Amino acid sequence: MADQAAPPPGVNGTFPADDAAGQTVAAMAQADTITADEIALYDRQIRLWGVQAQEKIRTANILLVNIKALANEVAKNLVLAGIGSITLADHQVVTADDLGSQFFVSEADVGKNRAEAAAPEVQKLNPRVKVNTITADITQQQDANFFAPYDVIIATDLPFTSLCALDMAATVAKRPFYAGASHGMYGFIFANLIQHDFVVEREKSNKPTLIGPETATRSVIGATTKRENGKVIELVTKRELYTALLLVNTSPLPPDMQKNLRKLRKVHPLLTCLRALWSWQRAGRPTVYPTHSKEDLVAFTTLATETHQELMLPPDTLKSDLLRSFLQNIGSEIAPVTAFLGGQLAQDVINVLGKREQPIQNLMLFDGEDSSAPVYSLHPIFPDIPVVPPPTVPAVPADAPVIVD
Repeated sequence: MADQAAPPPGVNGTFPADDAAGQTVAAMAQADTITADEIALYDRQIRLWGVQAQEKIRTANILLVNIKALANEVAKNLVLAGIGSITLADHQVVTADDLGSQFFVSEADVGKNRAEAAAPEVQKLNPRVKVNTITADITQQQDANFFAPYDVIIATDLPFTSLCALDMAATVAKRPFYAGASHGMYGFIFANLIQHDFVVEREKSNKPTLIGPETATRSVIGATTKRENGKVIELVTKRELYTALLLVNTSPLPPDMQKNLRKLRKVHPLLTCLRALWSWQRAGRPTVYPTHSKEDLVAFTTLATETHQELMLPPDTLKSDLLRSFLQNIGSEIAPVTAFLGGQLAQDVINVLGKREQPIQNLMLFDGEDSSAPVYSLHPIFPDIPVVPPPTVPAVPADAPVIVD
């Protein structure tokens, strides 16, 4: 008689090992909703973030809007993680420019709808994931019922006004919203999770965990303990409150930064450039991005200088070199940058679905020139803010030469 394949660990009702990892695998094998194949396929991440988190991930329904290079990376990471389904929404067609930065489309797809062209390649990554497409423009969709079926809404590489419209619609539907974009060597990730509870596991210290406010946006709402491998592990439940993208564009820096000149000097000037770009787009100018005309370059330089002043940052930290570089990079896509941003965004979505670890709060920037990724918590109201303006330093003149090669 031919040898029969051994059953997955734990299928016979016993745990393969007397530890957390062994019990996790056995519990997964015994669950009606998880198959033995899935245990083998996702074994590494099951052991990393646990049974409950993987179960939430495998049933998640994600909406991904605007399928360009960054969205390719987000889709790849989420699909490989084993989400339940992903809906690709895009009303535009594949162009020759897309071929240099996207790996889900080929020359044969030029002229086809971007979502429909990418869908078959996304499906190949993980046949277990259901892949849907929407070919209509949903950036102005305001019906909460439209967004309600999705667990997370993600929009990439869209103008500020479109991102704000989707953010508002997601908030009305009470769904987490992410926005992201890449601009050559630069990029950002924004999160509006409305209100999000998550659990942090850590070895219990002698200092008791206090229930109550931890920061202006975060509170500790509960704490329990468990024993694991001879150690006492504390599970601390925290709650984060978020702010809409529309308000983030005019919100101040956190109080601890406003009070500290040293911290203000370390604020990345990319924050100024990005908010100036958002203000440019919000103003309804003829072009979504500044052109290389002298008029546009002067106008954007003026806008950036004013934005820098509004953030109460030392004027000398806004250099003309950075402004020039940002303008040169606007609207372009570079694979290593989109790969980093897509990986970070997808990982944060996975953490949010599994309610594990601290999510982005609420704006992460990325500068590929120096490989930095600072995170800024921007909210319209902070209690007891003593506003101390930085020392007066000559600002970047509005007519400073900003030359784009």
